[in-house]
Amino acid sequence: MSPKKTSLYAVTAAATLSLALTACGGSNGSASAGGTWDRDATVNIGSLYEPQNLDNTAGGGQGVTEALNGNVYEGLFRLTDDGDVEKLLASDYKVGDDGLTYTFTLRDGVKFHSGKDLTSADVKYSLEKVLADDSQSARKSNLEVVKDIATPDAKTVKVTLSQKSISFVYNLSYVWIINSEAKNLKTTEDGTGPYTLAKWTRGSALGLKRSAGYWGDAAANKEVVFHYYKDATALNNALLTNAVDVVTSEQSPDALEQFKNNQNYKVNDGDSTTKLLLAFNDRAKPFDNVKVRQAVSAAIDDKKLLQSVWGDYGQPIGSMVPPTDPWYEDLTDVNAHDVDKARKLLAEAGYEDGFTFTLDTPNYDPHPTAATFIKSELAKVGITVEINTITPDEWYTKVYKNHDFTATLQEHVNDRDLVWYGNPDFYWGYDNKQVTAWVEQAEKASTTAEQTELLKKVNRRTAEDAASDWLYLYPQIVVADSKLSGYPLNGLNSQFYAYDIQKKG
Repeated sequence: MSPKKTSLYAVTAAATLSLALTACGGSNGSASAGGTWDRDATVNIGSLYEPQNLDNTAGGGQGVTEALNGNVYEGLFRLTDDGDVEKLLASDYKVGDDGLTYTFTLRDGVKFHSGKDLTSADVKYSLEKVLADDSQSARKSNLEVVKDIATPDAKTVKVTLSQKSISFVYNLSYVWIINSEAKNLKTTEDGTGPYTLAKWTRGSALGLKRSAGYWGDAAANKEVVFHYYKDATALNNALLTNAVDVVTSEQSPDALEQFKNNQNYKVNDGDSTTKLLLAFNDRAKPFDNVKVRQAVSAAIDDKKLLQSVWGDYGQPIGSMVPPTDPWYEDLTDVNAHDVDKARKLLAEAGYEDGFTFTLDTPNYDPHPTAATFIKSELAKVGITVEINTITPDEWYTKVYKNHDFTATLQEHVNDRDLVWYGNPDFYWGYDNKQVTAWVEQAEKASTTAEQTELLKKVNRRTAEDAASDWLYLYPQIVVADSKLSGYPLNGLNSQFYAYDIQKKG
């Protein structure tokens, strides 16, 4: 799971793999429509998500993924903006007949920015870094099937799993390959990507410059600078005044008209995987009662909330699964808005007179707005909500690590993250033995068809159990200067590949 502005960036389950040989091409951004583009251009990118540090296993947050993933660091495999998986630093791989042994051959001619050659020892180090005791990466649990990592020679990595994992190659696309000899990775870097780190001015900007020794196709621009803003209004003003060329994810729908009606800008509505959740602590009263969870879900008018925040953008979602996931099914009719039904369920659960609970709410938009809306909606059925506003760091410790909450709001950005409901130790504490069994069977599946069938069952069961209340699916709106092309439209899992961006002179 990958809540925004926290340090968690896990991906689960598998996609049908499109294993093409690639360097850094293939962006989904619009093509240049005439004119020449400047190969020495500086592309200025506006974002609300500054990294907390530069290490994605040490609480770097959404911002470090957005700026460095694919740009500075690369994996054995690459997740494209369309959700396919392509070979990147791995030139080839083979899977043993038992499905437990993966042998990877590394690409020739790859060097780290420090000049050191990429070797199998670096891959082993990078995997072990994710699995280390002090790793804050939620990918850690995905990769705990790794039993042994062998390096028979400098070009070969042999990984043995403790059990079959149909998602293994997919999950490897999220593991950065790092120089095993690198130091101080919270403030410096040593990756293999098309950019090197230029300068990071905390609280302001992070600059990247084209890597002269990159093994693949050179970046289409000379420099990229991520500029960080405290709120959406400041970010939009920066775009209007040409301080930035593109906004990675528009968070102020009210401001879109000024860009839509201006030929100098292009508004792109891509595919999102970000879900806004009202996550219950399913271990704690009263949310250990399925009827209470169903009642709360039915009492909240998700469509009205979405309209109030995003207008005509985004969409209601009845489960953890967005339409881009293979096991999607429209389940918005399950626990749909119905105040009378909510009151009936509360009475059946023994809470005819309602109850009071605390909602731990991150302090950045849209959480405070959503919390106030939820409080108003639940008051109609006799439930009192006490809003406790907390910082992202407090959320990570209080909610995610210590499970010290009754209910919370959070954004989950990853695709294919339904399987977290199969883990009863996850922060929301949903524990359904059948769901856990289905998730385990899906991960051990021999085919994607078998996996999909099982995860569709998980999707429906968790929706029927109101394991959480999935409030809505975010839109993915990228706003850019019309002189720009080649930028990613979907930004899956918060990544923002900058190397294909072209800027007209």
